[in-house]
Amino acid sequence: MKDWKRIFEIESDADFEKIALEVFAFQYENCAIYKQYVDLLNRKLPSCIDEIPFLPIEFFKSQEVLSVPKSGKEVLFLSSGTGMIGRSKHLVSNISVYEASFFKAYELLFGNPTEQVILALLPNYLEQGNSSLVYMVNALIEASKNELSGFLLNEFDEIKKRYEKAVNSGKEVVIFGVSYALLDLAEQNMNFKYAKVIETGGMKGRRKELTKAELHAVLVIGLGVDFVSSEYGMTELLSQAYSLKNGVFASPPWMKVLFRDVYDPLTLVSSEKSGGINVIDLANFNSCSFIQTQDLGRKSGHGFVIEGRIALTDIRGCNLMVQ
Repeated sequence: MKDWKRIFEIESDADFEKIALEVFAFQYENCAIYKQYVDLLNRKLPSCIDEIPFLPIEFFKSQEVLSVPKSGKEVLFLSSGTGMIGRSKHLVSNISVYEASFFKAYELLFGNPTEQVILALLPNYLEQGNSSLVYMVNALIEASKNELSGFLLNEFDEIKKRYEKAVNSGKEVVIFGVSYALLDLAEQNMNFKYAKVIETGGMKGRRKELTKAELHAVLVIGLGVDFVSSEYGMTELLSQAYSLKNGVFASPPWMKVLFRDVYDPLTLVSSEKSGGINVIDLANFNSCSFIQTQDLGRKSGHGFVIEGRIALTDIRGCNLMVQ
């Protein structure tokens, strides 16, 4: 697929399905591990997105999932974890696609970063390196072109100082944070009433796991905000969904979430029944756009909610167990 910019011009479900089927055909022919998987299922000719096979996300741990020839210039993103073993690897052949995806998705819900001060509390991701989340937030920080923006590690007074300067100068403040770092901040008795707070999940073993509802309830009180947003993203994807006040996630037009029967992964569930989350991320066209995650969720209106993890799977760093 040469004209990748088409994916960011999708305006309807019909547009999405047409391009998704084109991407499937391309990836079936060019992504070796995906072709093997599709052949085993004997589902080579889908006529709609409901018939497209979804590659189990675990393959990103053991295989190089690529639909284009390896050039040696790929950007390597690694999931959070210990060492290289057990960490998902995503080779991104065209970083411009990732940048276009996260900038456009962010602007749809949170506005133009050039009008904001962006503060980031992502200590573990910085420590481990090769984080797609750090890459994204750093790009947003640079786009803000504001000296108050930046990564801050356990610098609570500095966070408050920068927040107050930004508010006093008429700038909107956005605070990205991993769950345990936001909890640390919430315990400092500081008020961030005018900030937009986006939690990215992940206690990383530093604190007791909380449901999403419990976490947000603590953060709302501790940070003095009306609500806390969440980001649903992962190393294996180049797009993100975000939740706002109601806790329902919204996806950008080039990303769709479907739900499968937990006991029959080739069968999709309809209406608002809970199921395993399948993601179509058309920004992933150079790797694999059809990913079977180990997250549980259900449809809610025009969006979706996260309900937890499928039993007997590892807790992902970017998602929390939720009710």
